[in-house]
Amino acid sequence: MAEVTLTLEEYEAMRAMILNPTSSAQGTSSGKTSKPRKASAYSKRYGKAFKKVQGKYKLKSGAWAKNGFKRAQKAAHALAKK
Repeated sequence: MAEVTLTLEEYEAMRAMILNPTSSAQGTSSGKTSKPRKASAYSKRYGKAFKKVQGKYKLKSGAWAKNGFKRAQKAAHALAKK
């Protein structure tokens, strides 16, 4: 086994990287924080339509019926298109 020696500065730097992984190790070298992408109007309509129709394709227990998710998706897309 090879012997590894660290200086105090190297040890402290490594310890800081382990304890605080959000520092420069994440690759945010530009310093800017990225914000999430804006949802499109269609995706908002689709989300509302999906929530509206999902109850039709679920069982009493709340589980999806057979092919229920797929059919609910298709129905929501059709509703969102209108």
